[in-house]
Amino acid sequence: LADAEELHSHGLRAVMLFGIPDRKDASGSAGWAEDGIVPMAIRALKTKLPGMFVFADVCLCEYTDHGHCGPITASKEVDNDAAVEGYVKASVAYAKAGADFVAPSGMMDGTVGAIRRGLDSAGHSTTGIMGYSAKYASAFYGPFRDAAQSPPQFGDRKSYQMDFRNAREAMKEIALDIEEGADIVMVKPALSYLDIIREARNRFDRPVAAYNVSGEYSMVKAAVEKGWVGPEIALEILASIHRAGAEIIITYHAREFLTGSLGR
Repeated sequence: LADAEELHSHGLRAVMLFGIPDRKDASGSAGWAEDGIVPMAIRALKTKLPGMFVFADVCLCEYTDHGHCGPITASKEVDNDAAVEGYVKASVAYAKAGADFVAPSGMMDGTVGAIRRGLDSAGHSTTGIMGYSAKYASAFYGPFRDAAQSPPQFGDRKSYQMDFRNAREAMKEIALDIEEGADIVMVKPALSYLDIIREARNRFDRPVAAYNVSGEYSMVKAAVEKGWVGPEIALEILASIHRAGAEIIITYHAREFLTGSLGR
């Protein structure tokens, strides 16, 4: 709350929340608990800063004891339908708490459509959906996974996140999310995928978001600490993401950007 209030005074108007629970299990059930950390944070933010626009990330990787994005089958694969069911329950819990948008990030088939139906049935038809529509299996996620205590305990996520070599699949996935009801589509990561952002902007009529992820952020911070570059390099990176076509940028540089430490 203190961080949000401070940055709100500098012009911040939107945040996206991720949760680290005090307990984990095989199904990730803490992810949809109404007394869980994310619903608590949403309610607190909306009480303290009613003008703050709140996005809530929807996945189970932070909540499962194995670190994958949904329950695991006997053959050690993620159960797509069981994962989607959990995403729907989490989305309804977040919407009930006051989230303006939910942002499903698990890349399971049929997620956006199921969440849209679930929200509408629960009386939350005005809650929007920002799909992690083109989310790549990337080496840039490492710092976040360590911070969120969510690295997979076995295997990887390449079976449900996209191959970084593949641009055509991204357009297919974005089109499917729009067809299912996504209000905003996202490309993640951002810096190595500027071509995907530009193609999405050219091709689709939804707002395009880009996630400037933890590895991108950490490389800049490390290089600045080494004295190899100045902090203004971050502003150049953010400008390139916007120039490529992103109307929304999710970034860990928000504090520095808003306080002017990156330059103008």
